[in-house]
Amino acid sequence: MQETVSEIGFTFGVAFADCATSQFHITEFDDDADMTKFETLVAQVRPKELLLEKSCISAKALRILKNNTGPTTIWNYLKPGKEFWTADTACRELDASGYFIKEDDKSGAWPTALTEAREKELVMSAFGALVQYLRLLKIDRDTVTLGNISWYDPIRTATSLVLDGQSLINLEIFANTFDGGPDGTLFAMLNRCISPFGKRMLKQWVQHPLADAAKINARLDAVDALNADNIIMDRFTASLSKLPDLERLISRVHAGRCKVQEFVKVIEGFDQIEYTMSLLKQFGHGEGLLRQLLSAMPDLATPLKHWKDAFDKDTAKTHGLLVPKPGVEEDFDQSHDDIAETMVELDNYLHKQRKALGTPKIVYSDNGKEIKQLELPKNVKVPSSWSQMSATKAVTRYYTPELRKMVRRLQEAQETHSQIAKDVAGRFYARFDEDYNTWLAAIKIIAQLDCLISLAKASASLGEPSCRPTFIQSERAVLDFCDLRHPCMYNVPDFIPNDITLGGATPNIDLLTGANAAGKSTILRMTCVAVILAQIGCHLPCVSATLTPIDRIMSRLGANDNIFAAQSTFFVELAETKKILSEATPHSLVILDELGRGTSSYDGVAVAQAVLHHIATHVGCIGFFATHYHSLALEFAAHPEIRTVRMAIDVDEAERRVTFLFRLEDGVAEGSFGMHCASMCGIPRKVIERAEEAAREWEYTSRLKGSLERARGGSYGPLGLQSDVAWMLREGGGGLEERGLDVLLRAIKAL
Repeated sequence: MQETVSEIGFTFGVAFADCATSQFHITEFDDDADMTKFETLVAQVRPKELLLEKSCISAKALRILKNNTGPTTIWNYLKPGKEFWTADTACRELDASGYFIKEDDKSGAWPTALTEAREKELVMSAFGALVQYLRLLKIDRDTVTLGNISWYDPIRTATSLVLDGQSLINLEIFANTFDGGPDGTLFAMLNRCISPFGKRMLKQWVQHPLADAAKINARLDAVDALNADNIIMDRFTASLSKLPDLERLISRVHAGRCKVQEFVKVIEGFDQIEYTMSLLKQFGHGEGLLRQLLSAMPDLATPLKHWKDAFDKDTAKTHGLLVPKPGVEEDFDQSHDDIAETMVELDNYLHKQRKALGTPKIVYSDNGKEIKQLELPKNVKVPSSWSQMSATKAVTRYYTPELRKMVRRLQEAQETHSQIAKDVAGRFYARFDEDYNTWLAAIKIIAQLDCLISLAKASASLGEPSCRPTFIQSERAVLDFCDLRHPCMYNVPDFIPNDITLGGATPNIDLLTGANAAGKSTILRMTCVAVILAQIGCHLPCVSATLTPIDRIMSRLGANDNIFAAQSTFFVELAETKKILSEATPHSLVILDELGRGTSSYDGVAVAQAVLHHIATHVGCIGFFATHYHSLALEFAAHPEIRTVRMAIDVDEAERRVTFLFRLEDGVAEGSFGMHCASMCGIPRKVIERAEEAAREWEYTSRLKGSLERARGGSYGPLGLQSDVAWMLREGGGGLEERGLDVLLRAIKAL
């Protein structure tokens, strides 16, 4: 990767490759001060090895890399210019090396993506460093020459639901927050793929859920068709469950580094695909996505026809040798015939000598490199022209002038045949590689079918109730789930479902209050995961689901600091909140959990109040704002885009015990019941009683709540409303956008 720093942010050039499949990705993008796109890219790719320009990467980028890579990741710092090529050096080396020159195209034209990147200095430098490192490992020609290079967009705002790196972590999409493993994650729940390349494609689907309702419905139609008629699903799974990783193996074939046994597996794998697809084409479903995929499968029968009888598969599997069938390789057949002809001559010569010397005891014997010596008993007399080669007590071995010539001819024929046999493997690999695009297209279609079947299996495993999500078009974002359960806890029988209603005819923002450990964070995560699942194209564990396509999910969860960058917990909170305020749209889903807890109550309430007012009044997104600042409920009681909800509990004051009901209901929580939780955790009673006394006397938010209640008895106007009016008047009526003005008028009417 290559990085430059400017006054407004950062610019990154990144190139990365999966050397096993020879798939290269390149990207160059401008990023904000928080490096949102870069963090998202690293969280998506999770690299195993890094190439960085020595002393040329910022501390913030290093932190992101360290936070999103494992302990086994290899870090390489390359010298600028010499090892980490400049863009000009990279272009010269790529041209001089002739990576893209082919037999049918001597021009050496670069792949389209690389041609487009030629004038982009950062990404060309990053790609050059990658090629230089592959050259050092002596695998540059094996990988780069395929030309399998494409642009990578970590965000894909135009076509997909945007999940930034922080949301991937907060929502436990690929790794849980307990031990960093896959257990309990969304990907683990969805992943029922039977092929390695299908699993890789499913990961891309999860990273980039669809944002187009038509495409989502096409996937859902395919999922419904597969579950309605299990024939395709059953035959696909039964026939292709033991497929090798063909995507990686065809890359090895291209590189000429494929073992013979692996090559046989490739041929048999594509044979199985061709057979399976011929069966599945009988069961297409109308004009849907399944029919499109089945129809788009390239013709494998024609390229496979050559390989059905090209070589002896039993010999290849047993001995690791590619022995062409007669008529396939002329020079191989010729050298084989030369050996056979010489062997016949040797047999005839042996019979001739037995007859001439009058004894049947003459045989051929090999002694090291000296092969086909005439071995005969010591008592047999031989002509003087014979040369003795070796002897034992019982026998003597000879070469005759004629025999010596025949042996030399045999050895030359065997050497020639051995060299041709070695060349045959390379020829076979090169001939197979001529149809690389056909093989790759077939793999991509099988991967898509594998992903659709995985979604169908995941949908069927959700239990009851479950439903197909309904997508609608509306100017206002809509999210309506009835009796929703957490998708990743589908196998928990006593999970308590909840209704989630945001936007549409109801307010956009739910102001969520509740006791500690009452389930607020679960509600937030459950809602986001359900949206992701719906837009991937899967059923949901609820009675009904209606929503508009969401364009971005943004989350502010948990408490984290960044010691290495000298950033406190509150600083990180506000940095993430700033990102939400600047990037969220009216069709985004935003979840803010306990904003403002990293500072004093006074500052925390002020920040939380201002942010809540802004996202509800001016941004217009839908979402949850979970808080322990109960004064906010009074402040926004009349706001037309904010509804107060709480987590239901049952409190035993005498025992200081709270029973969590985990039900979402309208209203405001009576308190956070922190002292009750302290009692349940075993904190000494004396400590709790003293804490309660101090809280009653000094707790700021409780006193603020009381003052607000008294103010509302008079003619109190919420601060956010006052601010908007002042802003509008100061700017001469032009300080508020149309949406903000509409919300302001409705808020005034509700007073």
